[in-house]
Amino acid sequence: MSRILITCAITGSIHTPSMSPYLPVTADEITQQAVDAADAGAAILHLHARDPETGRPSAEIGHFMGFLPRIKQSCEAVLNLSTGGSAVMTLDQRLAAPKQAAPEMCSLNMGTMNFALYPAADRISDWKHDWEEPFLRGSDDLVFKNTPRDMALILGEMGTKRGARFEFEVYDVGHLYMLRHFVDRGLVQGPLFIQFVFGVLGGIGPDPENLMHMKTVADKLFGQDYLFSVLAAGRHQIPLVTMAAAMGGHVRVGLEDSLMISRGVLARSNAEQVRKIRRIVEDLGREVASPGEARAMLGLKGADRTAF
Repeated sequence: MSRILITCAITGSIHTPSMSPYLPVTADEITQQAVDAADAGAAILHLHARDPETGRPSAEIGHFMGFLPRIKQSCEAVLNLSTGGSAVMTLDQRLAAPKQAAPEMCSLNMGTMNFALYPAADRISDWKHDWEEPFLRGSDDLVFKNTPRDMALILGEMGTKRGARFEFEVYDVGHLYMLRHFVDRGLVQGPLFIQFVFGVLGGIGPDPENLMHMKTVADKLFGQDYLFSVLAAGRHQIPLVTMAAAMGGHVRVGLEDSLMISRGVLARSNAEQVRKIRRIVEDLGREVASPGEARAMLGLKGADRTAF
């Protein structure tokens, strides 16, 4: 099997700070946790920003620039910026920081979907910020907009104009067919890096047979011209990413996807999750890829060609 890529999603738009005191919010916290995750073995760091005053997911360029140059200076990892941001952001807001930063890599969500986080609200009694509970409960009427026009614009702005490669985030089988559509239009070239996403209410369920099916469909649509990785929300994280590693795929962990390190135990850092999955994949006989090997595998432009 080829070397395995470990992606770590450092902080994100899904979880709220009150769920865990260990979720990084400030530029200092995001920088430290990102560098520690890279030191632990993550070749790729997937990054969102937060407003340090309110804890809200942020699209502000200044918030991203508070940590991007510092992480780049402190480790060799590939910095992968979200273009998804938060489902309540406009597309212009979501693209503001990636367009300015011109990263080696960014994410691209492959379909419009319900993004239902509201069941989590019933499990929380201690809210840190006044926006958190209304945001989660209101997600029963939340549509995450990613139309074909949106995707084409992101491919043009980030790929054609700025040379970024993409982590294609597919939350359901239909998203694979949408990606094939863009390949057929000539807007996407291989090798593709496809992130199968499991366990978000509104997307495909976190069942092992669903992972097998997604892999079967991807094989049919893309042949040998793709790499796949798996992320799974919450308690499904480690079982499904372990399965992906055993299947020859790649893995993503991080506090964006799960706040836990084991049943009922909060992860104290992103690096703790990286160390855990590294032990598992090495026990399976896989060798962890370095950032340089990740760049070669994914055909990235290099850190020296970013704008931060």
